[in-house]
Amino acid sequence: MRLLQLCSGSLPIGGFSYSQGLEWAVAAGWVRDAASLGDWLADLATTNLAAVEIPVLARLHWAVLAGDGQALGDWCRWLLANRETSELRDEERHRGRALASLLVELKVPLAKDWRPTLATCQSAGFALAAAGWGIPLPRAALGLAWSWLENLVLAGVKLIPLGQTAGQRLLRDLGPVLVEAVQRGLSLSDEELGASAPALAIASSQHQTQYCRLFRS
Repeated sequence: MRLLQLCSGSLPIGGFSYSQGLEWAVAAGWVRDAASLGDWLADLATTNLAAVEIPVLARLHWAVLAGDGQALGDWCRWLLANRETSELRDEERHRGRALASLLVELKVPLAKDWRPTLATCQSAGFALAAAGWGIPLPRAALGLAWSWLENLVLAGVKLIPLGQTAGQRLLRDLGPVLVEAVQRGLSLSDEELGASAPALAIASSQHQTQYCRLFRS
């Protein structure tokens, strides 16, 4: 139940207000239908998600279990360094602060003590909550991946636009890609971490000055 709560779109961290460059990609014609949206998300899942997001979540989770605040902070900074635009870094911090405040209110162990660190990175709060609520790491990782995918599919449904049924088909069809990305991400060593997603960086940079915007990133 707590994992479902963490992954819910109703979690008050503002996830619905971010498209992570997708808004500009749609405006530029890079993403124009369900097929191209599926390609965009599948590529991000096999690069950024598998080689950055999931392995960093694992290391944050391990740091929480070990009570290692220094390691927690180090991996938060490493994750922020992999955000290639000011929009993506701001998004990370905004969502991190909101989640940290929520976890303090929910009395998650160590949330109050580590709040300044948690506020720098959403994944740190997610890892802390998963550890505090006894959610196994593989399930937590899949939950984080699902939350990311669902948010961007819903953004694509609004932006392209697509019908709700088309969005649900995408969630179904990208499921195996997501599972494989999570499994790979959990198996990587420190030396294997890191990914290149130039299209994401370009789209996010261009979105910063996009004339008409619905989303904050």
